[in-house]
Amino acid sequence: MNIIKPPRLRKGDLIGLIAPASTPSSEEKIYKGAEYLEKSGYRVKYGKHIRTVYGYLAGSDNERSADFNEMVHDNTVKAIFAVRGGYGTPRILQMIDYHALKTNPKIIVGYSDLTALQLAIFRKIGLITFSGPMTGSDMWKDFDPYTEEHFWRLLTSNKKIGQINNPADEPLVILRHGKATGQLVGGNLSLLACLMGTPFQPPMKDAILFLEDVDESPHRIDRILAQLFNAGVLQKLEALIFGKFTDCISGNPSDPSLTIDQVQEEFALKVKCPVLTNFQYGHIPRKLTVPIGLKSRIDTKLGKIEIQENGVT
Repeated sequence: MNIIKPPRLRKGDLIGLIAPASTPSSEEKIYKGAEYLEKSGYRVKYGKHIRTVYGYLAGSDNERSADFNEMVHDNTVKAIFAVRGGYGTPRILQMIDYHALKTNPKIIVGYSDLTALQLAIFRKIGLITFSGPMTGSDMWKDFDPYTEEHFWRLLTSNKKIGQINNPADEPLVILRHGKATGQLVGGNLSLLACLMGTPFQPPMKDAILFLEDVDESPHRIDRILAQLFNAGVLQKLEALIFGKFTDCISGNPSDPSLTIDQVQEEFALKVKCPVLTNFQYGHIPRKLTVPIGLKSRIDTKLGKIEIQENGVT
């Protein structure tokens, strides 16, 4: 696969804001997120349907995909940021103008439901995208300094990213030792699962798979991981990294249940590659931005995750 890297962001660049999944929960989050970008030295263009409400979607599939494609076609837009995740991005994957994006590559940022779009883009054209903070979820109010520093460094510097570190009070936990080199692939586990067996399924062989999820019971996480194992996906990996699985607890405390830690530990025993957990990534305020598709290296004895190249040109 030929890898494409987007041009880096520079002060004064135009950033397109879209809602390809669900509608932001308030107008304030839209405007405050945009205000943060403007105060940071950038200009903002709003998607036409960013405020549209259609059930749990930010407009129809045609409207949401049109907003994304318009930002792709606009040569003055240098980056596309999602305002929030939610539900619905997988519904528009067949409506994306991948050819235009390949011709005019640009930075794309989001996480959670955006995982489906980002992995589809990587599969179709090999463009590096960034699984990271969104304007209406993270930037609109009290943007975490750790998150902020790492995020802007990846998008504005064309130097090799190098080692990415958890906060000192959140050490990585090693479930299976080893060394590995491979392409970073992943995001939200539920969204990855919905791409399996489709033309948008990302290349998984020899990948370093990073995963997170939110509001899923341990038995549901267990079931999805079992699906990936039974499909032979986990056996092909170079390494497996578990991020934060936020509020992934049993819905009824009185029912017997494995914990999410136990589920991860059991699957670490099933694979032969290095397995790490407590990676500072997921539905949390303080998180790393992870570039999808970059070559990376892991050494568990050193507790080290290193991205071996730049994410932008």
